[in-house]
Amino acid sequence: MNPDAAAPDPFAAFPGSLSPSRANDFLTCPLLFRFRSIDRLPEPSSPAALRGTLVHSALEHLFDLPAADRTVARTRVLFTEAWLELAANDEASARIVEAELGLGGTVDPAEVAERVLASALPLLDTYFALEDPSRLEPHARELGVSVEIADSFSIRGFVDRIDRSPAGEIRIVDYKTGKAPGSRYEAKAMFQMRFYALAWWRMTGDMPRMLQLMYLGSSEVLRYEPTEQDLLSTERKILALREAINKAARSGVFAPTTSRLCDWCAHRPSCPEWGGVLPPMPPPHLWLSAASRVDSPFESSGKSDSSGKSDSSGKSVGTAPFGAASASPQG
Repeated sequence: MNPDAAAPDPFAAFPGSLSPSRANDFLTCPLLFRFRSIDRLPEPSSPAALRGTLVHSALEHLFDLPAADRTVARTRVLFTEAWLELAANDEASARIVEAELGLGGTVDPAEVAERVLASALPLLDTYFALEDPSRLEPHARELGVSVEIADSFSIRGFVDRIDRSPAGEIRIVDYKTGKAPGSRYEAKAMFQMRFYALAWWRMTGDMPRMLQLMYLGSSEVLRYEPTEQDLLSTERKILALREAINKAARSGVFAPTTSRLCDWCAHRPSCPEWGGVLPPMPPPHLWLSAASRVDSPFESSGKSDSSGKSDSSGKSVGTAPFGAASASPQG
């Protein structure tokens, strides 16, 4: 062993990976990134997020059915089944949804299920107004993607749906149960989709033809056709972001950024900008690892389990151009 050899740099590979959620955390507020990815502070689920998870589950499993059975009525059944599973396996989350609906103390499971379904009906009905699922055969659903774009650094995430046309063109689709952002914020919303498009391109060598965000809360669709230049620019932005996160980790300084989003932040009691007491940063050995994977308990919000899911074949079985399924104009 050479006594003059430099000691290994424990921060060299940090972060070893990023998802769109964690990237957006740092862009929104570096301290939020620290709280979620390094401190891993507990963060309560919101009724809206839990409802979104149930809607995602229903829309994912809708495509398990034969095309003729992909109806509003069957989707309501799938949603109710997802709710009953949540209520049976995650009582704390179920109580959050029930409390929002004023169902505390209600003991009739059928009544509770009916009220929870009623709260999501506008979202499910809007989905069918935006597209006809009987004309689609997705290439994949809840697909986990991960690819290295630099030495010891990967981008990763879960894609709601991948469509492939008979000509082989790829459309990446993401469902949102909230409302579409104003025009000033569309680019920020589309960053997630460019992130997924870059991952797909680097994994397969195929440039996605279309990126599509479906906002069920406002019945709007945002579509974008990426170019190679777009995705190269996104890649540079992600790599610069990784460098900024690495610099913050080395210094131990994750500066807070205040905005209107602070009104919904669960971590204000720990934020000095709001009179909170900043907790000591955990020792590096607790959050630096060989893989330096940036993860958090909130990583798969609105998604399935960490294994990801796809259709049974994992191959394209579409019989119509993916654009033909759209039932409304571009939002």
